[in-house]
Amino acid sequence: MQFKKIIGLILAVVALLFIVQNLAIVEIQFLFWSFSLPRALFLLMILAIGMLMGWLLHSYLAHRHAQE
Repeated sequence: MQFKKIIGLILAVVALLFIVQNLAIVEIQFLFWSFSLPRALFLLMILAIGMLMGWLLHSYLAHRHAQE
């Protein structure tokens, strides 16, 4: 249990360092939209979208495999 807390603390510190180092504002242009946000928030959004897509694909393939 102590090992998990240490790993969690290390990951939290690394995440905090990442956020602090990526506070620069970037402009994102996509089709007709253009908006500005911190680089760390943009990367977090991309990570969340990728995780959601992976979870949905895994769920779909598991459901299809269960039906066979």
